[in-house]
Amino acid sequence: MDDTIIALATALGEGSIHIIRMSGPQSQEIIDSTFVPRHRGRWQENKNYTLHIGHFYGGDKILDEVLIGRMLAPSSYTGEDVYEINCHGGLFVAERIVEECLRRGARLAEAGEYSKRAFLNGKLDLIQAEAIVDLIGSKTDISADLALNQLSGHLSEKIAALREHVLETLAFIEAGIDFPEDGVESLDRNALLQRIEHGLLHAQDLLNGSRTGRILREGLITVIVGQPNVGKSSLLNALMGEDRAIVTDVPGTTRDEIRESVNVGGIVLQLVDTAGIRESNDVVEKLGIERSWKAMERADLILLLVQAGQELTTEELEILNQYAKNTIVLINKSDLLEGVNHPEEALPTGPRLGVWIPFSVKERIGFSELETEIKRRVYEGKEERAKEPLLSNIRQISALERATCALASGQESVQKGLPWDIVSIDIRQALQEISQITGDTIQESLLDDIFSRFCIGK
Repeated sequence: MDDTIIALATALGEGSIHIIRMSGPQSQEIIDSTFVPRHRGRWQENKNYTLHIGHFYGGDKILDEVLIGRMLAPSSYTGEDVYEINCHGGLFVAERIVEECLRRGARLAEAGEYSKRAFLNGKLDLIQAEAIVDLIGSKTDISADLALNQLSGHLSEKIAALREHVLETLAFIEAGIDFPEDGVESLDRNALLQRIEHGLLHAQDLLNGSRTGRILREGLITVIVGQPNVGKSSLLNALMGEDRAIVTDVPGTTRDEIRESVNVGGIVLQLVDTAGIRESNDVVEKLGIERSWKAMERADLILLLVQAGQELTTEELEILNQYAKNTIVLINKSDLLEGVNHPEEALPTGPRLGVWIPFSVKERIGFSELETEIKRRVYEGKEERAKEPLLSNIRQISALERATCALASGQESVQKGLPWDIVSIDIRQALQEISQITGDTIQESLLDDIFSRFCIGK
């Protein structure tokens, strides 16, 4: 990394200021040749973490009055000399400053290149780097806190402890294979099994929280289903707090999926409002109903609205039989039943599969119970989990799942009495997968793919 990169760190468009970030070995030289500070003596002290006002020049012409932040290696974000130019917020002004720096030897940064340099210079590991993207894209306080927890290094510490344990286990095996004559402790199958089991328990504990972490990061794919005119679109509008879907007394108004996101108790629901499920001869409506069934196959959560006091339909029974584990049944329009003294009296006749909540979209009955049930499912009954360092990134989760499979395979090999070098293959595979989570070992192509998802300037 012997070149110097520059990019706009703020969003395109007009604003009060733009921030231009430059990093690399030529940064100071470029700034010294373009910036005339108002307080020259203070500038020449070359102190770290300082802010200086002055004029930025292009040749003999003043391009803008700017504030320049100085962050010197190795104590900067990238580990290199970094200068941040705070100019006035017109895009034309920022472009002129960037062009002048390009003429003097910098080049435009690629997407995620600042964070990639931070990783390569040991300022961040991959978990922390990916947490930056998650923090920028956070949609709730909880998802932002999750990303900040990962960025702070708490999750990295857990992964590092697991990696160290697996590394010691591998060393334990290979020392016994390579140096038996040197008095190294002889290999004991029971001791090795205990080591592997300890690693498996550690890995499984991390995986147990990964479902919660993934949902907090990405949201819960939630499909609203039910027969026509039962209140599905009304529920979507109530959760959204606006009239997003058309609501009429005419059954079958919704013909296609409507997708929206909503924050429920700090959890993002990726809502899908579907066509009403019933027998139909209408070609267009039948296509919508087919899409409803396909949406349920992909759903993390199904909100099944049923009519209070009515017998369950064939389609509702089929949904409950197929997807009871993922379904919350909302007994809608419970408030309209006369003579109902207890919630259970509003239940439709039929099997009691899934969780049932008396509900009324119109009267806002049952919403708090729905939120409580969603939280219980996401946190698996442990709401304090939201404050733990959780795996949430699918790349990281997949790598740990492969590591767990390798450890389990090693455990089985030991139990079967297979040769030690066979066992070491599985343990080495587990070590490699765990190392990829933090980037201790990783292919360059994967590294490029990860950082290409970042925005330019980060």
